[in-house]
Amino acid sequence: MTESAVQHSDAKTGFRPLRVAGKHAENRLITSFRLEPLDGGTLPEFRPGQFLVFRLPAGTGGEPIFRNYSLSGSPRDSSSYRITVKREASPGSGIPAGLGSNWLHDEVQTGDVLEVDGPRGDFVLDGVSKRPVVLLSGGVGLTPMMAMLHDLASGSDRRVFFLHACENGDHHALRQEQDALVAMRSGLTAKYFYRAPTNADRAEGRFHCEGFITRDALQSLLCIDDYEFYLCGPPPFMQAMYKTLRSLGVDAARIAYEFFGPATVLDADEKPKTRQPTEAPTADVTVAAGAVLVEFRRSGITAKWNPAAGSLLSFAEDQGLAPEFSCRAGVCGTCRSSLLSGEVNYFEEPLDELKPGELLLCCARPKTSLVLDL
Repeated sequence: MTESAVQHSDAKTGFRPLRVAGKHAENRLITSFRLEPLDGGTLPEFRPGQFLVFRLPAGTGGEPIFRNYSLSGSPRDSSSYRITVKREASPGSGIPAGLGSNWLHDEVQTGDVLEVDGPRGDFVLDGVSKRPVVLLSGGVGLTPMMAMLHDLASGSDRRVFFLHACENGDHHALRQEQDALVAMRSGLTAKYFYRAPTNADRAEGRFHCEGFITRDALQSLLCIDDYEFYLCGPPPFMQAMYKTLRSLGVDAARIAYEFFGPATVLDADEKPKTRQPTEAPTADVTVAAGAVLVEFRRSGITAKWNPAAGSLLSFAEDQGLAPEFSCRAGVCGTCRSSLLSGEVNYFEEPLDELKPGELLLCCARPKTSLVLDL
């Protein structure tokens, strides 16, 4: 895409043009892209862990596709953003393998202009807490952790453990940058776990532990303390780490994660916290109780809204329903549903305009009692 292809921000959706100021291959599968505004000005601040949404002209039939990529650079750099993208072979979402990542790797060059929305996302580092931090990543899941490590290294005195698991040194992206950040001050520790280290990895001492991040490894590395854990990586890694942390007695409230799916998927042994459907109450009861009620009309379920659910999508899952979804971030439109009555608030603005009577479950909360066509 050339600069002439995109000149102005899209006021309806929030997309704006950013120029690719640099493209750097981290290894044979992972490439970083540095993005800057066309006018050389400053960019909106982002919180460590957030992502950008890209509208890419890589779809079939002339339709664009949307992809989310975590910001991997320093939140303190207001002149440019950086994303670090793995060439994906099987995204597992019904979309042709690696459509967006392959296009970025193969077609996009320095000087090209991309359409970008964001920053978005609530998987973010707690900037107020003073607790020690454990950043746990697998594969390219290290990208949001890099932004967190940048922030913790330069603007905090919290103790930090950066634990990263990958195949071997050929797949370990941004290693030198991680080492440099950890060396910036005391209280920062990095440990690298290689599943299948190469002979060069062994000869040069590139890793600390061979194999996976196990329960025993965590116990040996972390002394007893009230840590905050941040997880990001492939689903099997996420499931294993979440289950391991819970088995060590870590409170679920101390575990933050970037995971596109119901939270209960992280640990098959933890049963979904479903509530029993209630009888549809009368309008008089609703007003008297002051409750916000959500009725799933086709399912015959009415329940009192629980703010802890976060979104209507999660709340529907809590009731035992299984609406279709993909991104859980207001991007793809898969969870588009019909709103029969009531009003909602969006904590993430949908990228596409919605028709009257439509809503996106993944980024909406009820403003009033609702009736949904689910």
